[in-house]
Amino acid sequence: MELTLTVEERELVLEILGQRHRELQREISDRAHREFKLALRKKEKLLESVVSRLRVMQPALEPIAELRR
Repeated sequence: MELTLTVEERELVLEILGQRHRELQREISDRAHREFKLALRKKEKLLESVVSRLRVMQPALEPIAELRR
């Protein structure tokens, strides 16, 4: 699958993904059930992978601070 985004669209997608990443981190820290935490961590890794690939699309743009480590 190929997706073409304008700079503005890319920034919006990264912003939304950054918000979701923070939500996932809160969910993970709030959960006691190990299996559920593992499922959330799997989603988090997938989200981080998508963000990494989006950043590569336009390397000249500054990455969003929400997902910097």
